[in-house]
Amino acid sequence: MSIWIDYAIEQGPNGFRVKGDWDKEVMGYDADGNKSNTKGTLYEEGDVYIVGADGWLRKVDKLSEMVFNYERNKNEC
Repeated sequence: MSIWIDYAIEQGPNGFRVKGDWDKEVMGYDADGNKSNTKGTLYEEGDVYIVGADGWLRKVDKLSEMVFNYERNKNEC
C-alpha cells in the first residue's frame, strides 16, 4: 500500500481529480508535462474505477471498462 500526502482534490460538476504540485503529477508526468514515471502512479489516462460501499476505488478490468463505456455512450445518444 502507498500513502500519498500533500495532494489536493479538485471537484468539478462531473468528476474530480487529484493534483500534486503540478497538473498530472500523480499520473507520472514531470512539471514540464513529460511522462517521466511509469511506476508508482496513482492512476493513468483511460483507467476506470468502481467505488465500493467502503469508499475504496477499485480499478476494473478491460471488460468492465468496455461495458461501462458502452452504457455511458448509449445514454448519451
